[in-house]
Amino acid sequence: MEAKPLSKTIHKKAKELGVEMIVLQFSGGSDEGYLNVDLIGKDSSEYRYDEKAKNFAQEIEEWAWEVYDYSGAGDGNNYGDNITYDLENNEVRTDEWYDAPKYTNYPATKLVIEEEE
Repeated sequence: MEAKPLSKTIHKKAKELGVEMIVLQFSGGSDEGYLNVDLIGKDSSEYRYDEKAKNFAQEIEEWAWEVYDYSGAGDGNNYGDNITYDLENNEVRTDEWYDAPKYTNYPATKLVIEEEE
């Protein structure tokens, strides 16, 4: 997935809150797409319980659904895309992941048929 430019408003608010990274974690695989927003700072735990940061994460989520086309449709196997906006280093990184089925071929055994009574 190609990273979209970060909103100037979001960038400004993030800097004011001391956010160093904004991580968008999209996931899908069946009928629906999902998004988790992580805010990371020098002390990442500070954002977990901060009401202002929670509201800001919600604002980022609304913005992300507007600028990213992510349906989540698929064949039932999980997949996702992560986009990390690194505000400290002025970089953006993307990566993708997926779960693929793994099949194990066990050796054949003799077919046993029950005897009738």
